[in-house]
Amino acid sequence: MAAGTGPAMTRSRRGAARDVLLVLLTLTTGAVDAASFLHLGNVFSSVITGNLVLLGVAAATGSSSLAIHGGTALAGYAVGVLIGAPIAARRASSGETWPLSVTVTLAAEFSVLAGFSAGWEVTGGSPGSTAQLLLIAALAVAMGIQSAAVRELGGMSTTYLTGTLTAVITELATRDRKPGLIRSAGVLAAVVSGAVAGGLVAEHAPAWLPAVVMTPLAAVVIASITFEMADARARPRRDR
Repeated sequence: MAAGTGPAMTRSRRGAARDVLLVLLTLTTGAVDAASFLHLGNVFSSVITGNLVLLGVAAATGSSSLAIHGGTALAGYAVGVLIGAPIAARRASSGETWPLSVTVTLAAEFSVLAGFSAGWEVTGGSPGSTAQLLLIAALAVAMGIQSAAVRELGGMSTTYLTGTLTAVITELATRDRKPGLIRSAGVLAAVVSGAVAGGLVAEHAPAWLPAVVMTPLAAVVIASITFEMADARARPRRDR
């Protein structure tokens, strides 16, 4: 067996490729949340803990608008998880670095975001009250689907990142650096970068927001399909 082509090296390369795809997914998350907060009622599509707090604030201040928007985001996210989890769980075998079921689930997310994009363009990037709720629901469903898909990869997230930040700080403070530290740092940087891009575009060039939101996700789906096809071609050679 040639050096650098053994099973351990193959797993390492697949793990690195998976980490890059997770960082790309988080760019979409940041852009989605920025657009949602700035233009869809000051709520989040993926930061559900924040929305729960906002529901409490709405109750304390008597803000029906905040309650309706926050509740819509919460319900949409729950629906997304209910849709995505059964699809993502249909993996062919255990031990896969990136199961095909995850790619299929992310393709479903892409379809939902395509619906959001159509609605966003129809409203010219300035949706009215009813359109806001529909668009929030679409984004939250998409983020719920993505969360369910990434959860199938085990101990990772591209949407709820408080635990990721805690892990990074803990590992740096204790100097007990785990293998996923670089991925975690990349994900945190990506959510900020995605938010910057999404916020700037939503404010100054709203017609281009769908491209900012969907391009990273499209790249992930295409790349994962490419990897799956390469693996499929390699399996007959490995089985000989």
